[in-house]
Amino acid sequence: MRSSVEIYNIRTAKSRVVFQTEQLIEAPNFSPDGRYLLLNGDGLLYRLSPDGEGGLRQVDTGFAAACNNDHGISPDGRHYVISDKTEYGKSCIYTLSAEGGAPKQVTTNLPSYWHGWSPDGKELAYCGIRDDVFDIYTIAVDGGAERRLTHGEGRNDGPDYSFDGQWIYFNSSRTGLMQIWRIHPDGTGLEQVTHDNYGNWFAHPAPANDKVLILSYDPDVFDHPRDLHVRLRLMDMDGGNLTTLFELFGGQGTINVPCWSPDGDEFAYVRYFPAT
Repeated sequence: MRSSVEIYNIRTAKSRVVFQTEQLIEAPNFSPDGRYLLLNGDGLLYRLSPDGEGGLRQVDTGFAAACNNDHGISPDGRHYVISDKTEYGKSCIYTLSAEGGAPKQVTTNLPSYWHGWSPDGKELAYCGIRDDVFDIYTIAVDGGAERRLTHGEGRNDGPDYSFDGQWIYFNSSRTGLMQIWRIHPDGTGLEQVTHDNYGNWFAHPAPANDKVLILSYDPDVFDHPRDLHVRLRLMDMDGGNLTTLFELFGGQGTINVPCWSPDGDEFAYVRYFPAT
């Protein structure tokens, strides 16, 4: 096996295996109604039942056949967002109907990697690389001018909204090691959330606005590679009570995108087995 899609319950502190495959599968989103997971593999999108029944079911993404692991679902469940490089050779953000079909382009500045959808459904948050500088941007879901929230202070990546819409959490290397920060969507109130000796990535606030899930690398790891010893950790919204839930073989693809169940009791992730 290569990929193991699993769900962890924070109340029972137990994981269950949903689906395992020799295919490289990444980045599970829970649908807003909890009925399925959305994942990517080999440039395509798939749905998967939370109990694994029926296996992977491919989503029609039109021309987009080079989707990466930065994808998600609108708060009302009616649309998907993808990051795909088929048209331009660089990651571009598109939306499409959850029923499948032709993607609609959102970003014109490239590359852009989606990471968060505002709770009101009106805006997207993403990492944009402009002249080799990684920064956090937002844009209206229908496109238009992008708003830049960070300005080249280290590498900035992985933005995700809190469920009350008050914060965008992201990871930044501006103080050395990658740490979790947060900022208001209007660009004010920047503050550092974690201050430890791990490389912290992909902060995902829980639906109850009480906890944040993060993925942590050893301090000597650069970027967010796959196939390493990592840990999934849970903390309060302000960074307090930071606790390791469990360790696993993973990294890139494990929790790149929002992954909480709608009730906030569970989150989905991918555990990997070494490539042969």
